[in-house]
Amino acid sequence: MSRASQPVRSIVVVAGVSGVGKTTVGRIVAHLLGVPFADADDYHSDAARALMADGTPLTDADRAPWLARLAALIASWQEAQSGGVLACSALKPDYRRVLSEAAGHVRFVHLTADTDVLADRLSERSDHFFPPHLLQSQLDTLDAQGVPTVDAASGSPDEVARAVVEVVRAGE
Repeated sequence: MSRASQPVRSIVVVAGVSGVGKTTVGRIVAHLLGVPFADADDYHSDAARALMADGTPLTDADRAPWLARLAALIASWQEAQSGGVLACSALKPDYRRVLSEAAGHVRFVHLTADTDVLADRLSERSDHFFPPHLLQSQLDTLDAQGVPTVDAASGSPDEVARAVVEVVRAGE
């Protein structure tokens, strides 16, 4: 089968606030779909990481270059016809627009969990630049209206990932 006749694989953004399990679930989703995985946290600049580590929420201006790097990644997956899964907060419609314009069809699935669950998960992390007290700033920024959701506390990471894949496949 020539490259041009191969089906384009899914590009999925597993979205949600910090601590919801985007990276854990996203890795499993990528494995289930047989596509590459990337964590948006790896694309933050050192300056943005320092701001967050110091407890300063990022502004839209702080996020713009990061979103551009993520859009370029998505475009490269589209060009290679490899598909891919990106774990990314994608908190606002404008952020999702930037990401979705990078490829023909990007599917977003928003992971949710109760604030207490999120706070517990964040308090257990010791190796991450995002401090737990910034969670509220993400919750205040979050606008996931119109994005399919999966409850990230409804089962094991494998079960949640399978639910994400079901949502993705239902949208194809």
